[in-house]
Amino acid sequence: MRILIDTCVLYPTVMRQMVLGAARQNAFTPLWSGRILEEWARAACKLGPTGEAQARAEIALTEAAFPAARVKVPEGLVAALWLPDDNDIHVLAAAVSASAEAIMTLNAKDFPRGTLAEQGLTRIDPDGYLYDLWLKTPVLMEAVGAEVLAEAQRLSGAPWQMRALLKKARLPRLAKALG
Repeated sequence: MRILIDTCVLYPTVMRQMVLGAARQNAFTPLWSGRILEEWARAACKLGPTGEAQARAEIALTEAAFPAARVKVPEGLVAALWLPDDNDIHVLAAAVSASAEAIMTLNAKDFPRGTLAEQGLTRIDPDGYLYDLWLKTPVLMEAVGAEVLAEAQRLSGAPWQMRALLKKARLPRLAKALG
């Protein structure tokens, strides 16, 4: 399945690591646009003076891990589409341009299912999608979760527990499954 990933899924670290960990295990093909990555970098500015630099380093690593994920959006495509929030049309345009099957986002209200269906797309939320993957392939998702947990513990120096980490990352169903 080809899934266009919205900025709101890429920017929180743990959520991104869980989603892209599943992609690394060939659970799906991740896609994004340059503008989505730029939004991630700009959003990280809120973390302080080093936030953007850290985000740009993470973006470079992410692109190196998934070199075919970046899609180009034809100039006129954005103008031909509609969503309730004009600022999200580029996400839809990237998904259409990439022949994606779904858009993964936390922003349900600005990606109406009917509008997406007109373009042959579905909207999926990361928690629901990852939980469904766990139901189908528990060993895969447990391995991804273990890697993410180990990295969170290494980076923070804190003794994170799986359930608390994933709950904080806005992945409550997956947290319950893996915790």
